[in-house]
Amino acid sequence: MILKQVVKIIKDRKKSISKDSYTSSLFKKGLGRCGQKFGEEAVELIVASLEGDPKNVKQEAADVLFHFLVLLEAQEIPLNEILTILEQRMKISGLEEKLARHKDDS
Repeated sequence: MILKQVVKIIKDRKKSISKDSYTSSLFKKGLGRCGQKFGEEAVELIVASLEGDPKNVKQEAADVLFHFLVLLEAQEIPLNEILTILEQRMKISGLEEKLARHKDDS
């Protein structure tokens, strides 16, 4: 699966901290910068979607996914844990799951 390959590359870049690697530079700048880049890319995806340019939407969606994976790795959260949560959510309706989360916040 391509996501596993991308995660492996991101992990390798985190360990190597190369001045020639964009990914390494994100980790060097810290969690705040990783989060900021994810947010920027998410906004760019929204704008591309509203502009109705499918080619640009695809490019921005790839950027969002990449920066999401970087943000997870910056916090040492394995992608598999997120996938497990999604798998668990598939067992109940979205409305029920959302209500259950809000009950936990009380």
